[in-house]
Amino acid sequence: MMSNRVIFIAAAVMVLGLSPVRAQEPAPQPAMPVEEMDSMPGMDHSRMTHGSMREPEQDAPSATQETGEMDHAGGMSQGKMQGGSAPPDARSPDYSAGYDFGTIPRLRLADEHSFASLLMNRLESVRTDDNTSATYDLQAWYGRDYDRAVLKAEGDIDGGRLEDASTELLWGHAVATFWDTQIGVRYDSGEDPDRAWLAFGVQGLAPYWFELDAAAYIGEAGRTAFTLEAEYELLLTQKLILQPRIEADWYGKRDAARGLGDGLSDLSAGLRLRYEIRREFAPYLGVEWARRFGETEDFARAAGLDPDETRFVAGLRFWF
Repeated sequence: MMSNRVIFIAAAVMVLGLSPVRAQEPAPQPAMPVEEMDSMPGMDHSRMTHGSMREPEQDAPSATQETGEMDHAGGMSQGKMQGGSAPPDARSPDYSAGYDFGTIPRLRLADEHSFASLLMNRLESVRTDDNTSATYDLQAWYGRDYDRAVLKAEGDIDGGRLEDASTELLWGHAVATFWDTQIGVRYDSGEDPDRAWLAFGVQGLAPYWFELDAAAYIGEAGRTAFTLEAEYELLLTQKLILQPRIEADWYGKRDAARGLGDGLSDLSAGLRLRYEIRREFAPYLGVEWARRFGETEDFARAAGLDPDETRFVAGLRFWF
């Protein structure tokens, strides 16, 4: 009975033309028209046939691609990433990309500003064994960090009269950290005949915080001179400061009209103790030894002056 039933089912399958069930295959996609394929951006159809959808073989990377050339969309010209001329659309050297400050004033850095300062290093009364006089020594400047105009002036006032004075107008230029070179003119005046000089010098802060001011001078009739000043500030406290100071003058030619001999003319060394009420304002007391040498000493004796003096000073130092 069972075998007859199997034979009947097989015969029915053959009659109806049924086949065993197969996995469903995806429906074929309609072919894309050639016009649409040509319009697609970025596709290269030069190696594709219309009758085959096989992908073309990949080309080996070119030497240009290995060295870093890039092909940007949008028509930008190719160029190496390093070396060669910059492309037209490269970033501007100052990274401004063509933008400026507009109506806002341009930013000025510290070394582009001009500043001014005045230092009255010594404004003092000087007492010797037989005389009392006054001395001033100042320096002022105006300009920037690297270039500035400098004024130096010092002199002695005795009996209400300007006995001796030296004034310098210089142009200072920074050549190193804490050091300026200076060039300009110097003018000596007072009771003796006036003298004019060309001045060349250097001023700055030496190692171990010594303040140095050295200058050479060339004057009329072959006259030459050299001056050296050195100072040091020893902080006993934050407000109490001891200042050693030394100054020396040399002349290359005697000048009898001004009582100066050739060689080392004079040397002075002193100590001043000041109290800074404020950094900008400080009274002081001190003592100084002064000595003339050579022919300058002879001129001083002939004029009735003591070539070797001990001076007691009281003064004021200020700056702004």
